Amino acid sequence: MLNDSKHLNYRMPAEWEKQKSTWIAWPHNKKDWPNKFQFIPHVFCEIISKISNQQKVNILIEKKTIKKKISFFLKKFLKNTNNISFRVCKTNRAWLRDSFPIFVKKANNKKVLINWGFNGWAKYKNFNHDNKICSKIKKFIGLNSITPIIRNKRIILEGGSIDVNGKGILLTTRECLQSNIQARNPGLKQHEYEFIFRKYLGVKEVFWLNKGIAGDDTHGHIDDIARFVSERKIFLAYENNKKDINYKPLNENYQIIKKSIKKKNFKIIKIPMPKAKYINGIRVPATYLNFYIANKIVLVPVFNDNKDKIVIKIFKKHFKNREIVPIDCSLLIWGFGAIHCMTQQEPK
Repeated sequence: MLNDSKHLNYRMPAEWEKQKSTWIAWPHNKKDWPNKFQFIPHVFCEIISKISNQQKVNILIEKKTIKKKISFFLKKFLKNTNNISFRVCKTNRAWLRDSFPIFVKKANNKKVLINWGFNGWAKYKNFNHDNKICSKIKKFIGLNSITPIIRNKRIILEGGSIDVNGKGILLTTRECLQSNIQARNPGLKQHEYEFIFRKYLGVKEVFWLNKGIAGDDTHGHIDDIARFVSERKIFLAYENNKKDINYKPLNENYQIIKKSIKKKNFKIIKIPMPKAKYINGIRVPATYLNFYIANKIVLVPVFNDNKDKIVIKIFKKHFKNREIVPIDCSLLIWGFGAIHCMTQQEPK
């Protein structure tokens, strides 16, 4: 039996709640985008410029000497860079959604950093810098951190594997957290995960979907297939093409979520998948669900696909108080991630 007597009264805010800033790591690992890395800084600049027009952006850089070069890049996109700050912090990859600590709030509204462990999605061996990011960030911004421990081990968890509505409900997948393939916490049971979510994130209920999408090297991240867009509204990826490998798992997820929300006054909005995307013959995880909600805008990945306009219309309908900004992620996705994967919000 797990002892919940030391309940921490933490709460993970929803992404649409007021943000103080966005954290992004400048890309440097050329192996993440083989033969296409030269295009990636341009995409990062576009995303940084859109966000920094609205709010502060903190950029992690490998060393001070590259700050001048990046600033030069950014000035091609921005007239004013006052909302941009640079912090020297070594990273292995630019996917901060997964390696960066998660901000939670105490009952008194004070922020705390949750220092999850990171093991390169149990797939890549070079993650030593990414696993130490929290120790640097807490010094930069003067916040306390707490490291989740169970069975005397630090819990491995990536931000892209969970999504919350800020009111006690969390979305995740069994494929990511309970599979023996790319196991983050081998042997950890469902009730133990739910205990962790309750203790450190203020979660009262978990909606467990099954599988993620084809091409996802994280093995089932939720931020490719299902996202809260308000307290009682969920965007859910679906595939109409019965011949596509995603058809069966996404339909299964729809049936699961329908059952989970029964009699709970939730609304599901189906978001179509773009046509299957391949780069150099490899399927990549192209999806419209890897969007990022900032204070005044929503950045939505698009792929030069005939579904792009349909999806943008859906977003405009459900985000009436935010501008919808499409970002071409046709090359960014070659790194097996998109906009949500590269950003991490800091709540106000």
